[in-house]
Amino acid sequence: MGERKATARAHPNIALIKYWGNLNHEQRLPANTSLSITLGDLETRTMVFFDDRLKADEIFIDGAPASETASQRVQTHLDRIRRIADIETRASVDSKSTFPSGAGIASSASAFAALTLAAVVACDLQLDPRELSRLARQGSGSASRSMFGGFVVWHAGETDAESYAESIAGKNHWPLVDLIAIVDASHKTVGSSQGHRLAETSPLQNARLADAPRRLAICLQAIMQRDFSALATIVEQDSNMMHAVMMTSNPALLYWSPATIELMKTVTRLRSEGLSICYSIDAGPNVHCICTPEHADAALEELRHVPGVLDVLASRSGDGAEIIET
Repeated sequence: MGERKATARAHPNIALIKYWGNLNHEQRLPANTSLSITLGDLETRTMVFFDDRLKADEIFIDGAPASETASQRVQTHLDRIRRIADIETRASVDSKSTFPSGAGIASSASAFAALTLAAVVACDLQLDPRELSRLARQGSGSASRSMFGGFVVWHAGETDAESYAESIAGKNHWPLVDLIAIVDASHKTVGSSQGHRLAETSPLQNARLADAPRRLAICLQAIMQRDFSALATIVEQDSNMMHAVMMTSNPALLYWSPATIELMKTVTRLRSEGLSICYSIDAGPNVHCICTPEHADAALEELRHVPGVLDVLASRSGDGAEIIET
């Protein structure tokens, strides 16, 4: 193969209707269809360099050698791509993100979307967007959504071929702003992959899944009609339901901190005072505060003053994964 390299950029996403639990853990076939917004102002850039001289894969994340766990996960994904390309060449991977990793801001989504696209292009494979989405999904479920921009639906499906994401509206359809209140930037002790396996141990998971189509339909309609009031109600309910499953799994997962709860109360208060804002919390303590552009500045000022908030990252909707260098 010689030497081939490519660098890709991808963005994390915030799920408005969340993915939690799998039908098939190995293939990351989700238990329910999910819907997200791609966050264009946060990004991961990943360079993949296939080189015949390498004896083993070399993985660097944010300027340092990857941990054994992270390195193994990346190598496993590279092996998937090598099998498709019918090569055995090892690779050097250098990945950098502009936001904290492993803290509930979908860092694995942007990382595996960028890794997938860069490796596929470096291998000179010709895959269409749906195939790229399915491949990224096997590295990190939500990476399937980060392959696309704007508002994105990830169809659950029952087979590998049926489980893929697609954009349902572009980034300019409704320019919502995500204000991410950081209360803890450290790497969480229980990652999402492990959490998905625990979901089925909760007595609430079946009820959550049974109601998922209703929540998805309401959210889709709210997005298409740009109805923020309807969006806020269903987004917060969906987030709370996922965390209820986490808290009642065995063992229980409690990602919230006191500052997390204070932020939830603050967002609820701000909405009662007339701001178009709602919260959504992924697998971590940090809170995504989604608002309309005209209320973003006022909301940002309020969020910065909540006790325990270390920083607030702001992002509008953005594009899908793309190659920036070959």
